[in-house]
Amino acid sequence: MPIIRMTLIEGYDDATRQKLATRLTDAVRATIAAPLDGITIAIEEVKPSSYMRGRSARAPGKPVAGGAEIVRDYLQRMEARDLAGAEALLADGFRMTFPGGASFGALQELVDWSKTRYRFVKKTYEAFDEAFGEAGMVVYCFGTLSGEWLDGTPFSGIRFIDRFEVREGKLTDQKVWNDLAEATRTD
Repeated sequence: MPIIRMTLIEGYDDATRQKLATRLTDAVRATIAAPLDGITIAIEEVKPSSYMRGRSARAPGKPVAGGAEIVRDYLQRMEARDLAGAEALLADGFRMTFPGGASFGALQELVDWSKTRYRFVKKTYEAFDEAFGEAGMVVYCFGTLSGEWLDGTPFSGIRFIDRFEVREGKLTDQKVWNDLAEATRTD
């Protein structure tokens, strides 16, 4: 069974060390058929004064927010219509694509477009899933939508999936799939 040994410069909090160990465990399980309880992650630490690279002492790197936390923060700000706060989480060139191929580069464009579809919408989340790659992270969130149609009729239980790309702590792309169109059918 695999044993992964990692050496960190002292200074990381327990939550960061736990996140590293969890993600390493997940990476091993995604690569080889090892049972969860057969994977050992051992984290050793060195004092900053005991570590040098290029003749210079090094400090620990700053822990970064997880992609799911960034996505959740963005979606909460959008729901609250805190567009300035949501925009602060976006990278230059951010694009979002909604059902029917509607594509936007500015949050106000999305808000204006949605005014022709419903009065408001809220999301209830089932889960957030993170996938890691060389260029960054992909975060999927899914659950159900509720809200109110333009005529005041409430709706709920409508499925959605959002896919986000996160690079260097900023959102670069959002793709949205949902069953809103199905909910409006009157067959």
